[in-house]
Amino acid sequence: MTATEVAAVQALLQSNPDTLVIDVRTPAEFEGVHIPGAINLPLDQVDLHLERIVTDAGGQMVLVCQAGSRADQCQRKLAAAGLSATTVLSGGMNAWAAAGGAVVRGRQRWGLERQVRLAAGSIVALAVLVSVWWPPARFIAGMIGAGLAFAAVTNTCAMGMLLSRLPYNRPTYKVDIEASLAQLTGSRP
Repeated sequence: MTATEVAAVQALLQSNPDTLVIDVRTPAEFEGVHIPGAINLPLDQVDLHLERIVTDAGGQMVLVCQAGSRADQCQRKLAAAGLSATTVLSGGMNAWAAAGGAVVRGRQRWGLERQVRLAAGSIVALAVLVSVWWPPARFIAGMIGAGLAFAAVTNTCAMGMLLSRLPYNRPTYKVDIEASLAQLTGSRP
């Protein structure tokens, strides 16, 4: 399992145009910005289609998410199922965009990480304020803090998963999973 820097991924895409870029972010995140030619295969769909992904994957794949953690999770799942021809874009779309990589932009919205910071911070601030009148409210702030610590240790985020289901975070298009999976054989549309 490897993580590859932006320059190395750009060189790989230049030297091997058949390399598949698999974006495991949510459809809404993908719609906002993605690498040209990337295939959107959300992480929450990988388990459902794991056998087919492993069977159909033809050649090298670069896994991309926002910062790298979801792509790492996907890579571990694929490796456990027997697919090792994957690499993770180190730093994800954040690093790609910062390095000036080509992107396709669509409808812009706040990223999930930013939404989690806003929601968690607001809940904690409100709980502390309410605890002035109702002392048990401080436990709500404690639970949010514990949840954030757990999210960091496990590299998962329940609040982010919940926020991704809000109408605001739904894309204006639906991901055609069958079309995404069909592209894994290396045949580009």
